[in-house]
Amino acid sequence: MEYKIGVDVGGTFTDFLLTSEGGSPEIYKVLSTPDDPSKGLMNGLSEMAKVKNISLKEFIKDVKTIVHGTTVTTNAVLTRKGARTGLVTTKGLRDALEMRRGIREEQYNNRYTNVEPLVPRYLRVPVEERLDYKGGIVTELNVSDVSDAVNHFNKENVEAIAICFMNSFANNNHETKAAEIIKEHFPGTYMTVSSTFLPSIRFYDRISTTVLNSYVGPILRSYLTNLTEKLKDSGFAGVLLIMQSNGGIVSPKIAMDNAAVTLLSGPAAGPEAGIEYTSIQGYDDCLTIDMGGTSFDAALIKDKTPLVTTEGEINRLRLALPMLGIVTIGAGGGSIGWVDEGGLLRMGPQSAGSKPGPACYDLGGKLPTCTDADLILGYLDKDFFAGGKIPLKDERAAKAIKEKIAGPLGMDVVEAAAGMYRVINVNMASGVREVSVKRGHDPREFPLVVAGGAGPVHACMIARELEIPVMIIPKESSIFCAAGMLMSDLKHNFVRTYSTLLDDLDVKRFQTLFKKMEREATSLLLSENIPEGSIQYIYSLDMRYVKQYHEVNVEIKKEEIERGDIESVVSKFHPEHNRLYGYFLEEEGTPIELINLRLLSIGKTDKPKFKEEDRDREDPSKALKKKRKVFLPLKKTFEEVPVYDGHRLKCGNTIKGPAIIEQVNTTTFVTPEYDILCDKYGSYTVYLKAREEEVKERLGIGR
Repeated sequence: MEYKIGVDVGGTFTDFLLTSEGGSPEIYKVLSTPDDPSKGLMNGLSEMAKVKNISLKEFIKDVKTIVHGTTVTTNAVLTRKGARTGLVTTKGLRDALEMRRGIREEQYNNRYTNVEPLVPRYLRVPVEERLDYKGGIVTELNVSDVSDAVNHFNKENVEAIAICFMNSFANNNHETKAAEIIKEHFPGTYMTVSSTFLPSIRFYDRISTTVLNSYVGPILRSYLTNLTEKLKDSGFAGVLLIMQSNGGIVSPKIAMDNAAVTLLSGPAAGPEAGIEYTSIQGYDDCLTIDMGGTSFDAALIKDKTPLVTTEGEINRLRLALPMLGIVTIGAGGGSIGWVDEGGLLRMGPQSAGSKPGPACYDLGGKLPTCTDADLILGYLDKDFFAGGKIPLKDERAAKAIKEKIAGPLGMDVVEAAAGMYRVINVNMASGVREVSVKRGHDPREFPLVVAGGAGPVHACMIARELEIPVMIIPKESSIFCAAGMLMSDLKHNFVRTYSTLLDDLDVKRFQTLFKKMEREATSLLLSENIPEGSIQYIYSLDMRYVKQYHEVNVEIKKEEIERGDIESVVSKFHPEHNRLYGYFLEEEGTPIELINLRLLSIGKTDKPKFKEEDRDREDPSKALKKKRKVFLPLKKTFEEVPVYDGHRLKCGNTIKGPAIIEQVNTTTFVTPEYDILCDKYGSYTVYLKAREEEVKERLGIGR
């Protein structure tokens, strides 16, 4: 037996999906261990071995692949607990980290303070050197300045170093020379050189991203070294892969050297899973939402491709690496309810996490959370949460809500819980609008893929808020990102700046830059044991109208590069600009400027295959467990609704809302406006009652 395991470390739970050739996927969840996330991962592996009645060593020798999404670097930035970092930069530019782009984030808020840089000013050392925008040397590198930086960093016990000079993307000689000098004195120190790590235009974006990489590099290196040693000691001889922010996976060695690529590692697997789950139903587009214990992630997929951005931020710090366009907000099962100074009910972004957890966990938590509200409203069974492993105390939940919410607002506990449920649903719907409406897409035209342990409890009300008629709740929704890990390919992004008007394009240089990136990408993927026949490339260009501030990324074909087909490129740019900004300047003949060339290299991997279930037209009453009183949000009253065992439902079973479907790792609340249909892959399609014919036709299930 050969196993593959996807692992997603969350703020509350660490999720696992165990797959094997010909076997059914197995879901595991253990409490996360924030002090050392590798403990939670090893606890999960031990749990799997225990279920199979074998030792960990016996089990792990059959594990061939582990794909791991990590929040280690994310948490280091959010908590400001990264490495002590020193910065070497061009003289006169040491304050670029604080000046940023010179734009106030909240334009009309005079009290809004700037974000504190990760590197304090006394650790930002200026060096005499200067290149022009073409890479020509204006001032030679002052070697003694670099030596002074070495001495200063040595006195200050610096743990990581970032090197970023002005215009080094056009000529890396000065940065390379400075790096060589520093390495002589700090041979084991983590170092990031901007011209190697991110050779692209825009100085603030480059210096911020370079600093971020050095800031989190030692943390990730220590974690992955520790993890690989633990796995090796347990007998693991398979392949460990790490999830990146761009939705691809990468080897631990490359992840350690380019640590910033993991800053949004965890949620990046969600869109990859969404593509697979909707493709089998014939959809090319979808929205994905993932509501876990701490956060809520939303993403949009168009033509089976997740939206990608190179203008991301983490904790208000610029990250210019390609990453999936995921909107993350503090809304999860552990989100804490509170009343603000104006007497308004709020939910999150603070979370109770796994320790102390929601009040109903009875693990010391005293504050009311989303999970407490769900329990009071009848959506959760206090004796069946996590399959009964975590018994819930409704009296604890009621007490917390009464003291912190109901009392201050002058209402009863049920009203307060209903208000908490409503507020967090509206918050999450706003997150979906961020990723859809604000990017020129109508959410009503996309099926909503619902995931996370808490997602299916809230899905119907989120969909109703957005007027979305169809939802898909995957069988593995509670460990959605862990499943996505196993559906991901190896991916590497490359960028080269070539700033020129398209009318003045040097076609030979244009083609040569792409060829160099291709060679670098091929070499990297071959080193990761990807056969050449399994390598694919996606080419794109960053362009803009002359004097614009932002670029538009346009995908092009290899044949267009080889032909130097500029007209084809222009014909793609205008409509894409129109879609994003609502206008284009084709008739005016406004010149178009090329800024960056981008290459995405993909190493295709073997994916787990969906196992089809036999169709069963029998009445789903066989799966009926009982009835219980549940609060119906629109009616604002409790009603008895049927509760079904999700593990006993079969392909073709239809359940009329309102209803509750319970599984070991998640609960689905179907409101009266929706019905639910089980498909042949064990997933649920939830749809407005008026859309039944359309849904059954798409799934090939007749009345």
